[in-house]
Amino acid sequence: MNGYERVLAMMEGRPVDHLPNMPITMMFAADHIGQPYGRYASDYRVLVEAQLRTAEDFGFDYVSSISDPAREAADCGAAVQYFDNQPPAVDENNSLLADKTVLARLKPPDPLAGGRMLDRVRANALFRDKVGKQLAIEGWIEGPCAEAADLRGINRLMLDFYDDPIFVRDLFEFVLDLGLKFAKAQVEAGVDLIGVGDAAASLVGPQIYEEFVWPYEKRLVDGLHALGTRVRLHICGNTSRILKGMGELGCEIVDLDFMVSMAKARETMGPNQTLLGNIDPVKVLRNADPATVTTAIAQCHREVGPRYIVGAGCEVPRDTPPQNLLALRDYARAHGP
Repeated sequence: MNGYERVLAMMEGRPVDHLPNMPITMMFAADHIGQPYGRYASDYRVLVEAQLRTAEDFGFDYVSSISDPAREAADCGAAVQYFDNQPPAVDENNSLLADKTVLARLKPPDPLAGGRMLDRVRANALFRDKVGKQLAIEGWIEGPCAEAADLRGINRLMLDFYDDPIFVRDLFEFVLDLGLKFAKAQVEAGVDLIGVGDAAASLVGPQIYEEFVWPYEKRLVDGLHALGTRVRLHICGNTSRILKGMGELGCEIVDLDFMVSMAKARETMGPNQTLLGNIDPVKVLRNADPATVTTAIAQCHREVGPRYIVGAGCEVPRDTPPQNLLALRDYARAHGP
């Protein structure tokens, strides 16, 4: 099997020859080809080159156009700070929706209109031309809570859940529409799955998650499936208290950060949910040795069982020793479900 076949088979519950290997690399990938991260995040050709070489050199079964959470927000007109060798970041102090009344006249931008979203669409199209049906191609969008926080500001949004729930729902409607438009452009460019990053969702409690966030995540996932694509959910942080809801979204893959018990996730989500992760990306993957990495990923595999994909809890840190990342490759290739 090649990487494309292996990833799709795992997502669909079909037999695979060995475990898929799908760590998230961004800054690591840019460093791997000697390019500053500012170029990786702004020039799709640099991103594609870095992803392809990283996948080849470290035995990944996929490539991804993930780079930073500010693409949609930037095209909406948000203030974004750009750096030579760090990811772009939304300027929280000058949030686009600091004044809530702005939302009423804000329109979702066209992903193909020439902004930062178009750069990601072009990356996916170039992936399709270079590795279509050889490696799985992953697009990326921000989830409802994460994108709402990018536009409104994370602290304001957390207060809005209590002070102005009607505004929160209006904002989530806007970001849902935006996310599906962006995803559609990426699907048409040739992706095999869409990653959904909803990091801010780990900051709310179960009640707010179930009342506000989950319904929009569910509509997003259903909308992505209606577009004919598959979904990888990635929520950074400790999601232990919302595992049940995450498992009920219907995502083909659910990532788990290192703070979450893989055994608890399996028990909560049931045997048919494909899980990915979740060794500590810093303490283990970056700072330990290959033997420790192997032991840690083997423990994750034991706790999850058959529907399992090798990866870290979050992004591979940029200064991770190559031999530690190769330990993930070697474990995946040596083990079946």
